[in-house]
Amino acid sequence: MTDPALLDLPWNIPLESWPNENIATLPKGISRHLVRFAHLAGHVVAIKETTAEMARGEYEMLRTLQKLEIPCVEPVAVITNRTDDDGEPLKPVLVTRHLRFSLPYRALFSQTLRPDTATRLVDALAVLLVRLHIVGFFWGDVSLSNTLFRRDAGAFAAYLVDAETGKLYEGGLSNGQRENDLEIARVNIAGELLDLEAGGRVADELDPVRISNGIVEAYRSLWKELTGSESFSSAERWRINERVGRLNQLGFDIEELAIRTSDAGTTVRIQPKVVDAGHHQRRLLRLTGLDAGENQARRLLNDLDSYRATYGKEALDEEMVAHEWLVRVFEPVVRAIPVDLRGKLEPAEVFHQLLDHRWFLAQQAGHDIPLAEAVGSYINTVLRHRRDEATVIGPQTGAITTSIDVVPLDTASVAVIDPDDENDWRANV
Repeated sequence: MTDPALLDLPWNIPLESWPNENIATLPKGISRHLVRFAHLAGHVVAIKETTAEMARGEYEMLRTLQKLEIPCVEPVAVITNRTDDDGEPLKPVLVTRHLRFSLPYRALFSQTLRPDTATRLVDALAVLLVRLHIVGFFWGDVSLSNTLFRRDAGAFAAYLVDAETGKLYEGGLSNGQRENDLEIARVNIAGELLDLEAGGRVADELDPVRISNGIVEAYRSLWKELTGSESFSSAERWRINERVGRLNQLGFDIEELAIRTSDAGTTVRIQPKVVDAGHHQRRLLRLTGLDAGENQARRLLNDLDSYRATYGKEALDEEMVAHEWLVRVFEPVVRAIPVDLRGKLEPAEVFHQLLDHRWFLAQQAGHDIPLAEAVGSYINTVLRHRRDEATVIGPQTGAITTSIDVVPLDTASVAVIDPDDENDWRANV
């Protein structure tokens, strides 16, 4: 169903002239179109001016990518037939939901971009590009600017923002199409980093060309691991488990393996047939109900496994121990975060950073640090000094009478997330 709050936005005013009471001040990436953020019923939406045809096409593509479980922004609406108070036509817009705790690449560093941060951003984009290519999506405009990034336990997770130039091929992509997308990515990333360098916003030791070339190596390495086949002797069947283990460490599951024995019966050929991302995410969600990033999930599961071993609970049911860990370890940490600081980072990222902070304190002290002490130290010396990476949104005001078309809206595409409050994370438990 259509979100009625859409009707409260001033569609009769050119987007560039919208009043401040409607506009949400958030960092934006570079875009060929006019894009503005606006308050909408307790959350924020991104509004992009474009043509009606392109808006509808991108809306449908984003919906399709969501169904394929590709990390991307959520489409909300396409709005056409806009006119101002004098009856003059205004440009159609595409409305998407802003991804909480995400930032454009330029907002992920405060002063200068360091080489290690740039490399992690490029690595995250390489993972996203591989996932897109696996489902047969040709992006056509791969860049850091067309991507949003969320912190994921020391790394970053990349989300597609702009699908305007993309096309989905049911039969999959050819090697030439994949290489074309990869070359577009390399050139665009080099240009974006060189632009930052010209503005004095990168560290002296950062080499834009080397960093941009890194996406090629990262992409090809991951693509080979996920789709490549290998042959080995039938006496080395353990390699199957080894291959599955490597894929799991990369965060991918194998739904099916194609194994063929040669005519001589002495060798086995293995090739992943269907590969899905999110191995650790799904395990954490199954055990605890927590929905986290892949690296965050891996870190939380490591702490859960450590808890299980430390307290001698290996023989107990895994789900029962996971519930105990959730109640005794994770939830108390989240509840300890002051309400005014809960927009800084999402709970899973807070927990990951707390574990790092506790380890650092223990290294300095030469002995283990109680969790409660580590939490207090982390809040006061680390978290309190971070900028907010969520959006804090006030009530919506104003109404309009202009005529709008909203197409095509349904429950799947415009479901409204509950307003954020101090117990928001519990919705995932």
